[in-house]
Amino acid sequence: MFVDSHCHINSEDFDADREDVVARAREMKVKYILDVSDDVVKTPDIIKFCSAHKNIYTTTGVHPELADKYPDFSVDILLKQVQSPYVVGIGECGLDFYYNADIKTQQLKVFQTHIEAAQMSGLPLIVHSRDADDEMIKMLTDNYKKKPFKGELHCFSSTERLCRAALEIGFYISASGIITFKKSEELRQIFATVPTDRLLIETDSPFLAPTPHRGKRNEPAYVVNTAQILAEVKKKSIEEIAQITTQNFFDLFDKVKKDE
Repeated sequence: MFVDSHCHINSEDFDADREDVVARAREMKVKYILDVSDDVVKTPDIIKFCSAHKNIYTTTGVHPELADKYPDFSVDILLKQVQSPYVVGIGECGLDFYYNADIKTQQLKVFQTHIEAAQMSGLPLIVHSRDADDEMIKMLTDNYKKKPFKGELHCFSSTERLCRAALEIGFYISASGIITFKKSEELRQIFATVPTDRLLIETDSPFLAPTPHRGKRNEPAYVVNTAQILAEVKKKSIEEIAQITTQNFFDLFDKVKKDE
């Protein structure tokens, strides 16, 4: 059994065949799917989708690229949405200065709000970080010292320094299709050092399709390809990686109802 711990099948990219995408995931033994919200206005519709599908859950948050859309963002909207049994995490949220450095101040403000929501709710924080290592390390470590919270670095492709800082506060590190790319040897070396009890796998679909699907639309079924490469990196069987990452998913997202 596999888990796609981060995807966006609520995206318009899947409007034409969303049910087929779910079916293909099931065929590949992807039993649980976290259909992540990147904008709080989308969350109610995703909740409805989850309620109609077994073992699909969601989150609530605002992607850093959308931070300027919410000048007065508050914890209240996040805490209200987490009342749903299908909302099991806070995010996707974080910092991205690759494309959006012009709204850096607002990104920092909105990310701080997400951290406070995670601290108050006890739900895990799903963190997006790109070209923001210094600020991310500071925000995570400073806030953790004030009040511990749990979370993950999703779709990790940053530096070993950020990875270490996240692990030190108990975070999980999630591998995406990026680790299958030929140019990602340095990233694979970082994942080789991540403790097995802190590993997750994801697709981040419809983005970042793994080899051999690169260049195509990504989808949850392809998480198996990422698992295969992670198995090689960790010198384990794919069955072991499936078991490890599935258990880690349940440990982090402990609001998910596990089948008996």
